[in-house]
Amino acid sequence: MQAWSPPAIPPVTRPLPDLNLFDTSTGSVRATTPGPTARMYVCGITPYDATHIGHAATYVAFDLVHRYWLAAGHAVDYVQNVTDVDDPLLERAQRDGIDWRDLAAEQIQLFRSDMTALRVVPPTHYVGAVEAVGEVVEAVDKLLASGAAYRVDDDAYPDVYFDIRTTGHFGYASGYDEPTMLRLAAERGGDPSRPGKRQLLDPLLWRLARPGEPSWEAPIGRGRPGWHIECAAIAVNRLGPQIDVQGGGSDLIFPHHECSAAHAEAWTGRHPFAGHYVHAGMMELDGEKMSKSLGNLAFVSTLVAGGADPAAIRVALLASHYRSDRPWSDDLLARAATRLARWRAAAARPGAAPDAEMTTFVAALADDLDTPRALSVLDAWAEDGSLAGAQMARTVDALLGVDLA
Repeated sequence: MQAWSPPAIPPVTRPLPDLNLFDTSTGSVRATTPGPTARMYVCGITPYDATHIGHAATYVAFDLVHRYWLAAGHAVDYVQNVTDVDDPLLERAQRDGIDWRDLAAEQIQLFRSDMTALRVVPPTHYVGAVEAVGEVVEAVDKLLASGAAYRVDDDAYPDVYFDIRTTGHFGYASGYDEPTMLRLAAERGGDPSRPGKRQLLDPLLWRLARPGEPSWEAPIGRGRPGWHIECAAIAVNRLGPQIDVQGGGSDLIFPHHECSAAHAEAWTGRHPFAGHYVHAGMMELDGEKMSKSLGNLAFVSTLVAGGADPAAIRVALLASHYRSDRPWSDDLLARAATRLARWRAAAARPGAAPDAEMTTFVAALADDLDTPRALSVLDAWAEDGSLAGAQMARTVDALLGVDLA
């Protein structure tokens, strides 16, 4: 699957400190330690509606990780999936009387346009679940052969499930207790109450074909992938058995990231799957988490069509820490536009590079992407009329993705 065109990124000539990120599995901020090539997997969209600000906040956050590693001299092998066959997509397509494949294609193209507008660096590999079905079948077959997977006791639909006891590590990525996991599994697409499973939390690997649903021929039976194994297969086949960062929104901590890590580890025998499990907070509108189910959404494309500068949208998203749940509002966007105008005026000033300010700016980003502190450095730089602009503007462009030209 094609991603989108990359933005131009100016070089950063100064050495950068290690990037430290909060790891959900340990509950601590630790240095990332990639080799010459950093490996990152970030879960992509289920394409049944337009890109809202909550999506944008997540992908902008991991764009900062991507940009920082590039500026630090690493090659970055970054994989993002698209869950282009799943229940929400099928339900929306049926509701609207449209073919599910057409709906997915339409929304994926809109997502590409939004990411281009926000100057998000595209992933190295942009992979749809549909094009990875063969990879999923192979992974499920291996898990069945090893005893990590089993067929549920159901004469009509003996679907394939994963046995969470397999690795001996299930629960480490989230740190949640069993009651919390059961609650979240029920809320987030799991089926803990399905009869015939070995454990209530065992997740679906392969759903056998039902009437009216899309399905694919496979030695394990005609059907379609479960959600978590999709990401595990796509990640392992492109990045290997262990990666530097597994990323996504905080609503993916469980069951999605816990289960996809368990699938990868049972398949490859390597633990942990990720050096860091990194999660972005949720955006809120009108006091509630922004979500498609509630319908309280602000869309990137609508804001841009209404005249919003995409750079101002990006600044608004960076005004709070990426891990925090935070509100979106028209006032937030207006304040970001004003802030951006001040920085752009400062960027035009001649003179030598403001080394102390750039060092402080970089240090803030290296400290778990502390963008509120980094943006306050830019505010002070813009306020001080004696400080030059061009070098700072290039650094801001490279690391924050905000064009001050």
